[in-house]
Amino acid sequence: MHRLLCLTLLSASALALNAQQHGTVLFSRDQNSTPAKKDESAQLEEPKVPVTDVERSSLTFTAYDLDVHLAPEKAQLAVHARFTVRNSGTQPLSRLVIQISSQLDWQSFSLEGQQGVTQLAFVEHGIDTDLDHTGKASEAVVRLPGPLAPGATATVSAFYSGEVRQSANRLERIGAPTSDAARADWDQVAPDLTALRGFGDVLWYPVAAAPVFLGDGAKLFHEIGENRLRQADATVRLRLAVSYVGDPPDAAFFCGRREQLVAVSENANVPVAQSPGVATAEFAARPLGFRPMSLFVTDQAPTVTDDKVIGVVTDHYDAVPMYAAAEAKVRPMLADWLGTAPLTMLDVLDHPGQPFEDDALLVVPVHAADPDQLAPVLVHSLTHAWFRSSHEWLDEGVPEFMGLVWLERTQGRDAALKRLQGQVNALALVEPTPKDGTVIGGESLIDATGEVYYRTKAAAVLWMLRGIVGDAALKTALQRYRMAGKDDADPETFERVLEAASRRDLRWFFDDWVYRDRGLPDLSIASVTPSPMPGTGLRGVSWLVAVDVRNDGAAAAEVPVTVRSGDLTITQRLRIPGQSDASTRIVFAGVPREVVVNDGSVPEVTAWSHTKEIAVH
Repeated sequence: MHRLLCLTLLSASALALNAQQHGTVLFSRDQNSTPAKKDESAQLEEPKVPVTDVERSSLTFTAYDLDVHLAPEKAQLAVHARFTVRNSGTQPLSRLVIQISSQLDWQSFSLEGQQGVTQLAFVEHGIDTDLDHTGKASEAVVRLPGPLAPGATATVSAFYSGEVRQSANRLERIGAPTSDAARADWDQVAPDLTALRGFGDVLWYPVAAAPVFLGDGAKLFHEIGENRLRQADATVRLRLAVSYVGDPPDAAFFCGRREQLVAVSENANVPVAQSPGVATAEFAARPLGFRPMSLFVTDQAPTVTDDKVIGVVTDHYDAVPMYAAAEAKVRPMLADWLGTAPLTMLDVLDHPGQPFEDDALLVVPVHAADPDQLAPVLVHSLTHAWFRSSHEWLDEGVPEFMGLVWLERTQGRDAALKRLQGQVNALALVEPTPKDGTVIGGESLIDATGEVYYRTKAAAVLWMLRGIVGDAALKTALQRYRMAGKDDADPETFERVLEAASRRDLRWFFDDWVYRDRGLPDLSIASVTPSPMPGTGLRGVSWLVAVDVRNDGAAAAEVPVTVRSGDLTITQRLRIPGQSDASTRIVFAGVPREVVVNDGSVPEVTAWSHTKEIAVH
């Protein structure tokens, strides 16, 4: 059955009133933009030429301009989407292959050009894909009037609509228990909370991607990461209208940004409980960044902590003071490292499903808990309120790094290093190893698509930089960088800011660890040679310990080299280029007993620390 959502959900009087209030009519159609309804038979018609995954993967969206109308009481979504796509493939395209959730139906397509608007013929069919919670997508094959050359763009206008209800089909069909599947796939349009997480969860906006499936290795998650990277520079704009009866909804969250909904009652003479109306919000165009397009609408105002750092939308009001107390514990550390005040408020939405975050938006089950238990959980999310970057390895890496710093503050350095090593063990499995002097595979941090890189490796990189330049320089750099503004777009800005703060040349490090993926170092102690140094005056005999270190990996590393005897230790830092040897000489005022290379702060292929006993004659 064709699920057509009539665009008369808002009455003419409500739309007119909204136009008088805000100057814009959302979701209007005229004779130039409204084609005839497509035939029911076209919905089931298979394309005459089979659709290839190459066609599906050849489109990159460079701009979205969305007019979205929600009717939460009926779970209905109607969208007028104006979007620009680029042929990022190598062959001309005679048609566009575009998908939305199987719960939605395409209604029309038109092409905008110098000659005006051209209506486009299309056929729609269903495909299996786990990029949507239903396990299926409605795919439109849109015929173009002429080939779209490689590198060329086309601006398309499309209408689609339907009912977006919670579905766990994709998980249930691979054997997941119904309750577990529902906690994982909770996207829906509903009166209490509209929650649409986007690509990889629910395809509520147009996308172009080859089908991928859960259980097929990591292909689904790789496709999600690739899609985010490919469209990170796309500009997105949203005009939202939410119809309601009774009390209006409170706010909308789009790509992590919050906007207050402005409500207009359609009939002020009707009791509030029965009065229909429309609430609107507009999100100005800005780059999408490395994220899906998420959309949430809440029906109640947040409870805001006294210092206005956290706003919590919940019925568990007893939990809010606990969150405030936890934030008070974390705040001094964040202020010390990142700046005295946050850039924005952390918004927390109470939801019983699996947690979701989008920068300073956190969707999580809210409950009263001891602040000491909440504090380490909130460190990551609060860091997003303090710090942001258009580069995912910094935007996600800094929160991960601050989690390690918090653990170090509360449980000690050894506990932080143990967690870091546990996290990076997964990285060692996917990092490339050098062969014949070359490194193939892996992901540079600036182009990373997997969490093991832009979170795990990024945190390790920041931890190493801390060891190289010191806390003071890294704090200064992070605080300056978060205020970089437009300079943030340059992937080398952070390097320059850190070099200025530390007065050190760090290009060698960023080349091997950020701009390229050279794998991990593979260190070993080649030799240790102690030599006695005769004492003079009151000073006894000292030893000169020569330590030679070999790096069989391709990535350069700067590690601490420690000579010790009992409680007496002396440490120097040593840089070892990839596939090279380096040595250092350490004067030790006593009889040296052992040498330790790397204290666990620099990730390696296998061991994170190397110890060699010193035989002194």
